[in-house]
Amino acid sequence: MNGEVRGWIAAAPSIVVLTGAGISAESGVPTFRDALTGLWAKFDPAQLATEAAFRADPRLVWDWYAARREMIARVEPNAGHLALAQFQQRHPGRLTLITQNVDGLHQRAGSTGVLALHGNIAQDRWLDPPRGCCRDDHVIPGRPPSCGVCGNLRRPAVVWFGEALPLDALTAAERAADRCDLMLVVGTSGVVYPAAGLARRTRGRVVVLNPEPTELDAAGAVLRGKAAQLLPQLLAD
Repeated sequence: MNGEVRGWIAAAPSIVVLTGAGISAESGVPTFRDALTGLWAKFDPAQLATEAAFRADPRLVWDWYAARREMIARVEPNAGHLALAQFQQRHPGRLTLITQNVDGLHQRAGSTGVLALHGNIAQDRWLDPPRGCCRDDHVIPGRPPSCGVCGNLRRPAVVWFGEALPLDALTAAERAADRCDLMLVVGTSGVVYPAAGLARRTRGRVVVLNPEPTELDAAGAVLRGKAAQLLPQLLAD
């Protein structure tokens, strides 16, 4: 099957790769729920990752994300991340990378034009719509930082429960899915929508890469294995 998929990749003018938590777990990034260990084990992640939780206790939520940022900064992109970035470099314009991950490992590996559907944990944005005073030179350090003029808070630039995905990234992802000839679905369970819906809407061939069964296995061919092992094999010229 690996050889057949390699042939599909070689023949596909337009390829989409959709990645989930599995590819980053291979670098040592805990999944969202597994991240709540140690001092954070008593918290429900669904209660922390909401706007309401942040407004109720900004320092608590900020500190949890700060701890997760520090953990992510200590890990490195794995062979799967690197294989995708290197393929993009060898074949400009052929591969569109869509990720549900917020860790930035694809970008650190060298991938370009990454459509990060759930945002990036390394970045911040304003909690409330910014006023004219909400500028970088007015930010006061803190937990969380805030605008020194109006008090508007900075928050992690990730998509929390109950929030819509960034429209520009989602629209670009849907367009890429609609026009691709081949989609590789890597390290995602296929239960989180609307990201999982991308594999169901494409008219291209779908190949699922995952060590365990997923909700998208029926959508196309399936390769059982880890991304760090399979992607370098499949994407080598």
